[in-house]
Amino acid sequence: MFNSEDLLVRQYTPLVRRVALQLVARLPANVELDDLMQAGMMGLLDAARRYREMADAQFETYATTRIRGAMLDELRSQDWLPRSVRSKSRQIESAIHELNHRLLRAPSEAEVADELGMPLEAYQEMLEEARGIQVIHYEDLTRSPEDRREGADAAADPELSAWDNPLERLVSQGLRSALVEAIQSLPEREQLLLSLQFEHDLNQKEISLALGVTEGRVSQLRSQAVVRIRAFLAANAWNVEPSEGYAESKLI
Repeated sequence: MFNSEDLLVRQYTPLVRRVALQLVARLPANVELDDLMQAGMMGLLDAARRYREMADAQFETYATTRIRGAMLDELRSQDWLPRSVRSKSRQIESAIHELNHRLLRAPSEAEVADELGMPLEAYQEMLEEARGIQVIHYEDLTRSPEDRREGADAAADPELSAWDNPLERLVSQGLRSALVEAIQSLPEREQLLLSLQFEHDLNQKEISLALGVTEGRVSQLRSQAVVRIRAFLAANAWNVEPSEGYAESKLI
């Protein structure tokens, strides 16, 4: 005979795999799907134990947050982003930052390649190798403090009750505004790509069909868009280093 927690875990185990597949598709090849799923199962167990059934709360919404959070904690503990990827990202970010300042507009790929002193093809390969670099978790851009409490007792949860701190809210809202401005500064095609991925939840293959480019090209454009956002935030005094609280591994 199963209790309510067991039933929730059995019913929502496929959700763990779905979230893991969404994440691993956006990460470097060295990240193992099984590792994410194991961490996600711990998140699901935690969600089942903490969940309090309420008329306006959906367990799947709450569990998804817990599952993804557990997976991101696992990624952070593994230092999953290789140094070579971080190095390539910093080089591109520096070139874009310099060109933004000099041209007073978003530079083209050819201009970034020229700034880096390499052919366009080599720059595009560099973008592909930088796949996985992140800025901040997308859900943090849209989820309000009230949404974070959905399906949980905020007072018993430090992660949720921290949002009662006015300073935490101010920082979150300020960062959200900066990110919105950064995204609006992107070239139109890169804005569209991010919209298709995060607002419409399309996978890489679906995005490639929508844009009429290869899946590899989608990966390149996404890397470039993320680095442009990092450069924008850095130029506007927002620290985007992973050690400073708003970890780059949060957005996936």
